[in-house]
Amino acid sequence: MTQVAEQPGSTAGRLGSVVLDCPDPLELAQFYSALLGLDIDENGDDDWRSLTGPGSSLGFSTLAFRRSEQYVPATWPGTDAQDLHLDLIVEDLSSGHATVVALGAEPLDPLDPPPAENARGWRIYADPAGHPFRICLE
Repeated sequence: MTQVAEQPGSTAGRLGSVVLDCPDPLELAQFYSALLGLDIDENGDDDWRSLTGPGSSLGFSTLAFRRSEQYVPATWPGTDAQDLHLDLIVEDLSSGHATVVALGAEPLDPLDPPPAENARGWRIYADPAGHPFRICLE
């Protein structure tokens, strides 16, 4: 493993975007816009859409969506085509579940709505393009 010398205040760069490949950037931007309460940047086109809003609330500058004609949705469970997932913090799993499903997410694990007493503090879903994401309790 290559070691990089640490220089105080020196970085290679800063994170500008997290980009999700998908077959329809506008559709996925609309899903995450409703889910996160952020606006869709009006400067997008058929091949690229991004969300705008306070970057500090997301932890990075923007969430963007890029058209990929060869896009293959992730499988769950499994590792094919799954490179990352987003964790979204919710106040409670029942209302979080209801919201993401109403917006078009598909439950992956578990499939049933959360019971009143849910010992596990997270659940896994797929967005409309098949990217896995979790809703999590703080």
